[in-house]
Amino acid sequence: MSSICIFGVFVADLCFFGNKIPEPGETVLGNNHLVGPGGKGSNQAIAAARLDGKVNFITKVGKDNHADMAFSLYKEAGVNIESISQDSNLSTGVAGIMIDENGNNAINVFAGAAAHLQNDDIDTNLDVIKKSKIFLTQMETPDSTTIYALKKAKDNGCLTILNPAPARKIDKNDF
Repeated sequence: MSSICIFGVFVADLCFFGNKIPEPGETVLGNNHLVGPGGKGSNQAIAAARLDGKVNFITKVGKDNHADMAFSLYKEAGVNIESISQDSNLSTGVAGIMIDENGNNAINVFAGAAAHLQNDDIDTNLDVIKKSKIFLTQMETPDSTTIYALKKAKDNGCLTILNPAPARKIDKNDF
């Protein structure tokens, strides 16, 4: 079984359902809501673990109810949590998601504690990266740290995968 290291964020998804997504300045009365786990990296870690992958997830969360939700889910899915750091001075990330009756959505992500991930967090987890065959990340973590992590993973023989989401312009020379 190959080891997979995923670098990304966990956020609590706050989903609001209504007939339409509000226009700027407009209030729409919704018809449902739910709170659940999210974050591209977290979702990937859970999916890979549920498919019997040996998964290590590198991220940072706060010490709050949203982090408790993440740890509970990781335990159930079998995601290794040793590379997840907690900071009681920061909050776990959240995403506000508006969903209309056709399934279209508009998302605002606040990465919270994960927005404070730095190169030191990668260096601290270098042994985990070295033992991995695959290193997967996205663009929800700070760009400079994401680029640093990809370079470290490549230097240590990992197959590196970048999911360039959320989509935005990036400088190809950084990679």
